[in-house]
Amino acid sequence: MNTRRGTILLFRIAGIDLFLHWSWFLVAAIEISDRAKAYSSMSWNVFEYLALFLIVTLHEFGHALACRQVGGTANRIMLWPLGGIAYVDPPVRPGATLWSIAAGPLVNVALVPVLSVLIAFDRSLGWPETMPNAHLLLRSVWYINVGLLTFNLLPIYPLDGGQILRSLLWFVMGRARSLMATTILGFVGVAGLILLALREQSLWLGALSVFILMYCWRGLKSALVLYRLAKVPRREGFACPSCKSAPPIGNYWGCSNCKNPFDTFAGQAVCPNCAKQFSETRCVDCGRQYPFSQWMPEASAAPKIVAHSNVN
Repeated sequence: MNTRRGTILLFRIAGIDLFLHWSWFLVAAIEISDRAKAYSSMSWNVFEYLALFLIVTLHEFGHALACRQVGGTANRIMLWPLGGIAYVDPPVRPGATLWSIAAGPLVNVALVPVLSVLIAFDRSLGWPETMPNAHLLLRSVWYINVGLLTFNLLPIYPLDGGQILRSLLWFVMGRARSLMATTILGFVGVAGLILLALREQSLWLGALSVFILMYCWRGLKSALVLYRLAKVPRREGFACPSCKSAPPIGNYWGCSNCKNPFDTFAGQAVCPNCAKQFSETRCVDCGRQYPFSQWMPEASAAPKIVAHSNVN
C-alpha cells in the first residue's frame, strides 16, 4: 500500500513518519455526528475520537519500536479509518516477528490498568455526578481500548492475533507451513466476519472484512512462493547477510534496464543481457538488499551447488 498517496505527514518521532489518510477526516465527521447525543456538547465527541486516534497511534508505535529493538526496519505508520498500519520489516526469525507483532497489543494491555485507575480516581472525586461528560469520556476510552485489544487478538490473519499465531507455529512448522495454516484459518475467520457484517448491516465491518480478505489472499500467495523456493537448489558459499539463507539457483532477479530475468549469482551481479552492473543484490527470502560482496563469507570456499528439499 502506498503510504504517501492521499495521505498527510503529521510528524516524525524517532525517525518514524506518521501519515494520516484523508478519508480519516470524513469518517471522523460521520462518527462524531452519530454520537452527538452521547454528551452534552459536541466537543466531548471530538475528544473521544481523538482518544481513539491516540490509542491506535500508540499501538502502532509499539509495533515499530519493537521491530527496531530486534534489528528490523520500521520507519512508517499510516492511520486510516479501518485502523493503523505499521510498516515493519523484522529479521526473518520467528522470535523477532513474534515480538514485533505482540508489542502492539501489549500497549493496549498496559493502558487497561492506567485507564482503570483514572476511572476509580474520577469516581472518588464524584465526577459521575459533578462532571458526567468527563466520567463518560473516561469510560468510553476504556471500552475503546479493550475493544481494540479484543478484536486485534482474534486469530485471523493479518490481525495481530493471526500473526502472533503464525509466529508461534513458525517455531514448530517452519516459515511456509505456518503462513499457509494461518491464512487458511484467516479465510474461515473472514467468512464469519462477512456473515456478521451482513447480519448487523455494518458497512464498517464489511469494509474491514474485504481488507482482511485481500491480505489473506496475499498471505496465501506468499506461502506458495515460500514452498516453491524451499524446493529449488541453492548456491552454497553465498549467504544473505540478514537471514543467512543461501540464494536459489535460477532467474529469480530482474534487470531494471532490459527487464529480462537472470541469475545474479551466476554473473557476479551483472545482467548477462545488457551488462548492467548492480551495486546491491536482493534476497528472495527476506527481501533485504546488500552489496554483492557481503553475500560471500570472508573465508568461503569456491561456491558449490546444493539441493534443498525441506520446506521451511
